[in-house]
Amino acid sequence: MSLEEQPPFRPKVVTDLSSAGLNFAQVEGLVLKFLLNFGVASGRRIADELGLPFGIFPDFLRQLKNQQIVSYTGSAAANDFNYALTDTGRARAKVAFEECAYIGTAPVPFTDYLEAVAAQTITAERPKMADLRRAFSDLLVSESMFQTLGPAINSGRGMFLYGYPGNGKTSIAERITRCFGSTIWIPRVITVEGQILKLFDPANHEVVRPRRGGLLRADDQDDRWIEIKRPTIVAGGELTMENLEIHYNPATKICEAPLQMKSNNGCFLIDDFGRQRMQPIELLNRWIIPLEKRYDFLTLPSGKKIRVPFDQLILFSTNLEPKQLVDEAFLRRIPYKINASDPTEATFRRLFEIFAPSLGFKSVDQAVLDDLIERHYRRMNRPFRACQPRDLLLQVRNHCVFNELPLDLTTEYFDIAVGNYFTVI
Repeated sequence: MSLEEQPPFRPKVVTDLSSAGLNFAQVEGLVLKFLLNFGVASGRRIADELGLPFGIFPDFLRQLKNQQIVSYTGSAAANDFNYALTDTGRARAKVAFEECAYIGTAPVPFTDYLEAVAAQTITAERPKMADLRRAFSDLLVSESMFQTLGPAINSGRGMFLYGYPGNGKTSIAERITRCFGSTIWIPRVITVEGQILKLFDPANHEVVRPRRGGLLRADDQDDRWIEIKRPTIVAGGELTMENLEIHYNPATKICEAPLQMKSNNGCFLIDDFGRQRMQPIELLNRWIIPLEKRYDFLTLPSGKKIRVPFDQLILFSTNLEPKQLVDEAFLRRIPYKINASDPTEATFRRLFEIFAPSLGFKSVDQAVLDDLIERHYRRMNRPFRACQPRDLLLQVRNHCVFNELPLDLTTEYFDIAVGNYFTVI
């Protein structure tokens, strides 16, 4: 691999606790809680659980044995031993569990996380036209839209996607992250000011490669970090102010990162903006500084505030005009406002031709399509929407399947589909 191909960030090689940014007490607590929960485990199993290289553990576990906190229960493979808690160790493990119930991968220091975000910043990515065409290959996007989207994506700052429902705003937004081809590394868990903060979210982060355990792990492999595709976090009408703050569980004493932190180095889509439980002005007041300065302040359970990177492409998708939702100060911080306009008739026809084969139809009779557009659109003064070709084709397909008819696109079938689809539209 050439220097130009080197990734902007990779986890550091870990050779001891110091190079991992951890101290003896932190690792001891995790080991004891794991053994309290698991019972008996080999040194390699403990190393796998904590995500640290096995080479750290023989001496570490020997010290715990000398202090009569753990004991050997037998030999394990490859010059390893099985370990269990002593009565003293069990008592200490219960105290550690009461202080924080977290069991799992050892945390990464907050300073290491800051370094990773800075090295993998979304603003350093410069997608070109070829990247956009690849990312939007499954959508019909006009050249003018590509020319509008390209600079907005390259800015790495933010955009409004607005227009009538059904014209593909959400589909466009969801594909923007695909333009950024590189993967990123994130810590599973962070330690900051003595708090455990969970960052990795399997519901929102797509893992590139699974971790290897046991004898397959490299000696310096640091599984506290995980390689993921640049994230796209989507929040719709369910978004509340609480989702934008650190969530603290008082029972377990574990914190979870807010959505904007999980989206760092990726994209954060606020879908259907203006329909959230919170008022747009509340989000304005919360984010006006982060959007300008590209950092945010979050409050820990102790009340202490920490400065966190605000490093993502913010996308607002809305059916309303942006100026109807927020004031000029907010709009200035979202530099691009992109209208997902109604498709032209030529594009509308092309959408039928694209979707018909994928739904099992052999072809689209242009005379039938002419009739559909003339009677159900022109005469009704009904605007075209990008979602309608696929929706109407699905209606026809469902009608044919239910009635055990050949899949065919006829005027009669389209009349039935239109009657169902536009009854209240």
